[in-house]
Amino acid sequence: MSTEIHLDPAVRHDMVFLFDVTDGNPNGDPDLSNRPRVDDETSHGLVTDVALKRKIRNTLPLAADDPEHYSIFVEAGHALNTRLAETMSVNGIDTNKKRLTADELKAARLWLCQRYADIRLFGAVLSTGDTKALGQIYGPLQVTNARSLDPVTPQYHTITRITQTTQADIDKGQTTEMGGKWTVPYGLYKAEIYYSASRGQQTGVTARDFELLYRTLEMMFDHDRSAARGSMTARGLYVFSHDNAFGNAPAHTLTERVHISRTTDDEGVPPRRFSDYTVSVNDDGLPRGVTLTKLIA
Repeated sequence: MSTEIHLDPAVRHDMVFLFDVTDGNPNGDPDLSNRPRVDDETSHGLVTDVALKRKIRNTLPLAADDPEHYSIFVEAGHALNTRLAETMSVNGIDTNKKRLTADELKAARLWLCQRYADIRLFGAVLSTGDTKALGQIYGPLQVTNARSLDPVTPQYHTITRITQTTQADIDKGQTTEMGGKWTVPYGLYKAEIYYSASRGQQTGVTARDFELLYRTLEMMFDHDRSAARGSMTARGLYVFSHDNAFGNAPAHTLTERVHISRTTDDEGVPPRRFSDYTVSVNDDGLPRGVTLTKLIA
């Protein structure tokens, strides 16, 4: 049975991913008291590629339910060097070796790629601690920073609680403690994702990986709920698939076919909901060999 083109790991894919946030903080900056990230010059909201990949890492194993092939390498509570030493041990390689043979290096990297989905998709720096000989794996999937379509205005909310931290505070007569959190009233964000088939063949990406990736992008915000996040929703996923590994057109000529415009002519009124925008995709006259699949629209 032939693989649907948007699931084919042997060809290039260029994607546009849309999501929005309502009354939440999609990605705080720890250097600015967790204030939502913005472009200082334009005030457009930003969500880093690292934040998006963290959500993918957290959700994809839930969808796969297969720890043998969909474990996560960069995971809280697990030391990277311990996991790298495991691949050396499994393949009978001395962890103290400064240089590996080509066969040893291939075997060690293959084991990591087969076990850890995030290495298979995003790559990893493996030259840490005692495993410097493992080098680096370049991932086939590249994710850009997400940028809001309009400027956002982060708002700070002072909050209080009636429970004190210590008994001493209560003995002093304190009745409340102050705190705060940042939110964005509303923002529609756009990110782009690029897949290199040549690198995907090196790390062993499969059609199943793509199926789970798309499902994760659609559902990951449902597994990242918190009071700080507000309401975050996937709003669009458009995949431009080529019929070969090299590609039939530059990526920007495809991703720019996804047009997002305001539904109101009153530019003085800031957007507050997804219905304030209209998303359209120009799929007329696509380059020969390019197929558009609308997975979330």
